[in-house]
Amino acid sequence: MSFLELSGLRKTYGPVAALDGIDLAVASGSRTAIVGPSGCGKTTLLRLIAGFERPDAGSIELDGATLAGAGVFVPAYRRPIGLVAQDGALFPHLSIAANIGFGIARDAPDRQARIAELIRLVGLDQAFLQRRPHQLSGGQQQRVALARALARKPRLMLLDEPFSALDTGLRAAMRKTVAGVLEAAGVTTILVTHDQEEALSFADQVAVMRAGALMQAGAPRDLYLRPRNRMVAEFLGEAIILPARVADGHAHCILGAIPVDRDEQQQTAEILLRPEQIGLEPDETGGASAVVTDSEFSGPTCTLTVEVANDAGEADTLVLRHPSAGAPQVGTRIRLTVSGSAHLLS
Repeated sequence: MSFLELSGLRKTYGPVAALDGIDLAVASGSRTAIVGPSGCGKTTLLRLIAGFERPDAGSIELDGATLAGAGVFVPAYRRPIGLVAQDGALFPHLSIAANIGFGIARDAPDRQARIAELIRLVGLDQAFLQRRPHQLSGGQQQRVALARALARKPRLMLLDEPFSALDTGLRAAMRKTVAGVLEAAGVTTILVTHDQEEALSFADQVAVMRAGALMQAGAPRDLYLRPRNRMVAEFLGEAIILPARVADGHAHCILGAIPVDRDEQQQTAEILLRPEQIGLEPDETGGASAVVTDSEFSGPTCTLTVEVANDAGEADTLVLRHPSAGAPQVGTRIRLTVSGSAHLLS
């Protein structure tokens, strides 16, 4: 049985259906990332789980106990759920010690020891306890917010885009820190984010939403390599989607005959390749002939625009990434090779 079970969740605001029948299961101790474009219902889903709003239909069960459903609604303060918001939402007039200890009873005998343990758990020095939030960096504030949320010993942690205000380098470090802290505490976690890389690297399960509906959920690698449809494929990273004819286990397209992951016969189909599957070789090695028409330098990599001749004698355009070192110049004729198999989109 799943630790968290969402069944048929619906929520409308006037004529707008923010959630339209969400079914999702979350395993105990796991990390789930919910991703999707702005306005798809991610935050609404989080608010329903937290207990800030009631669903119009459907149910929410946590470890077998119904939190919301037919005739049942457990308010937020009675749910064993912690929340870390995008900006941390620390109390500016309180010290860091008081912020962390906010959810611990004042007469608890081990209150101070618990606060000290939590500041250590999130990787901050004891000296920070006497400071105020404005004296901390953004990353330090998010660690304090996590410590405050953990103080209540939640069984489920909700993270609402907690890294979005941090710079790129700090975001990666904070992701690892937070993942390690939550794993050590044994807390099941749901992360809402619009960052695909963040979702794929942080979670054990990724759920992709669109227009209030759940498009696909599963292991990050499965969704990246075998998305259900074009929307999921393009949302989870750079995608090369090509028309093809499928026969005898191969997709026949402008890049030649490529093995596919499903043995079907289709006269018209779409296949997915990820940019890392495309290799660039000198013209004489064989493969699909192409010409580099544009190159955009971005540090360690270059974004190359290449034109590939199709069967009609016209040119199709592909956008590829290549290491800057040794990247072909504009006007260079190259050959494209494909590693692995193509995914046949539904």
